[in-house]
Amino acid sequence: MTSRNQQLFERAQRHIPGGVNSPVRAFRSVGGTPCFFQKGVGPKVQDADGKWYVDYVGSWGPMILGHAHPDVIAAVQAAAVDGLSFGAPTEKEVEIADLLCELVPSMDMVRLVSSGTEATMSAIRLARGYTGRDVLIKFEGCYHGHSDSLLVKAGSGALTFGNPSSSGVPADLAQHTMVLAYNDPQQLADAFAQHGDRIAAVIVEPVVGNMNLIAPTPEFLKAMREQCTQHGAVLIFDEVMTGFRVGLKSAQGLFGITPDLSTFGKVVGGGMPLGAFGGKREIMEQIAPLGPVYQAGTLSGNPIATAAGLATLKLIQKKGFYEALTAKTKALCDGLVAAANKHGVAFAAQNVGGMFGLYFADKCPGTYEEVLACDKDAFNRFFHAMLDAGHYFAPSAFEAGFVSAAHGEADIASTIAAADAYFASLK
Repeated sequence: MTSRNQQLFERAQRHIPGGVNSPVRAFRSVGGTPCFFQKGVGPKVQDADGKWYVDYVGSWGPMILGHAHPDVIAAVQAAAVDGLSFGAPTEKEVEIADLLCELVPSMDMVRLVSSGTEATMSAIRLARGYTGRDVLIKFEGCYHGHSDSLLVKAGSGALTFGNPSSSGVPADLAQHTMVLAYNDPQQLADAFAQHGDRIAAVIVEPVVGNMNLIAPTPEFLKAMREQCTQHGAVLIFDEVMTGFRVGLKSAQGLFGITPDLSTFGKVVGGGMPLGAFGGKREIMEQIAPLGPVYQAGTLSGNPIATAAGLATLKLIQKKGFYEALTAKTKALCDGLVAAANKHGVAFAAQNVGGMFGLYFADKCPGTYEEVLACDKDAFNRFFHAMLDAGHYFAPSAFEAGFVSAAHGEADIASTIAAADAYFASLK
C-alpha cells in the first residue's frame, strides 16, 4: 500500500514549490520522501502513516519542553478565546518584553516580531542606521534568515565582499556584506584594519547551528567584542537558535560576552511564530516611532504567540532545568560516540546545552571547511536507518539537533540502541 506520506508529498508538489514551505523539509539533502507530521506528544511525533518517532528536531529548536506541553497548550487555548489578533498593543506584549529584558541582561529594550528572519533583518537595519555605515560582516556557514543582504557567499579571497548566493538578490546589495571564516580572530582583525570605518556591524551565531553545530573558541568571541568596541561597530548575537536553548541567559550568558544587539526566535515563541530583537537603549531608541529607523509588523506581538512564549519562558526558569537538559543531550552524544567506536565507525558528536551536532568524522569540526570534509553520504545512510527504526534526526548533515526536557532516559537509550544496531550492520 502506498504510504500516505508519499501521497501527500505528490499532492503537495502540485501547488507548493518542491512540495514544501521551507526547503530542508523536502529531504533532498538525504533523499527519500519527507515525513508529514500530524501529532506531537512529549518527545515523540507521529507521521501521516501513524508511525511514531523519537524527535530530535523539535520544530528546529522551539519545542524545548517537548510537544504539546499541557501548560503551553492551556495558555494558547485561553488566549485564543479572547481573540486571535488585534494589530494593537496588548498586555502580554508588555509582560514578555519585561521578562526578556530580565532574563537577558544585555537587553535594555526589545521589540517583538514574527520570525527569526525578521528579527535579524531588523537588527541589521538598526545597526546600519545607528552607525551611519553600510558594511556588514558575517561568517561562512552562519545563516541569519533569508533577507537579501544575508544571502551571500564568500568571494575568492579572505577579505573580499560577498556575491549573491540566491537568485533575486541584487549584487549591489550583496556587495555590502563581507564574509569571513568562523573561529578565525586574525582574519577578523585584518578586516577591521582595512575597513573598520565602514563596518556597521558583525553578526554571528554564537554557537553555529546552521552548518551542523560548531562551538566558538573563546579567542574568537573575545576578538569580535574587542574589534567592535574599538571601531564603533555593533556586535549582533543571532540567538534565534541558541536563545534559551543553551542556558537561561542564552549563549551570551554562557560565554560571558555582552553583545550590543541580540535576536531571538524559536524558544521565545514556544512553537508559535514569534521573534524578538533588542539591546542597548541608545541603539533601540533609533527605532521608529522614537527614531528614524523604520520597522513594523501587523502581527508583531501576536497575543497567541506571546501566550505560548510566556508559558514556555516561565517553565524553563525551573531550578535545575538546564542542568538536566544538558546532561540528557550529553548522554545522547556520548552514547552514540561509544556505539560507533565499538564498531570502528568514524563518528564524533558534541553538545552545547540542549543543542547537539553529529559528524561522520574522526573529530568534531571547528570550521566551515572541516564541516564540509565530513562524510555526508555516511550521514544520509545513518539518517534513513534511524528513521526506519523510529528516530527522527534533522534531514541534513548540516543542521544541529535538539533534545527536549520531555526526553527520558528510555528514549535516549532506545536511540543509542538503534544506532548501535546500525553501526554493527556496517561490518
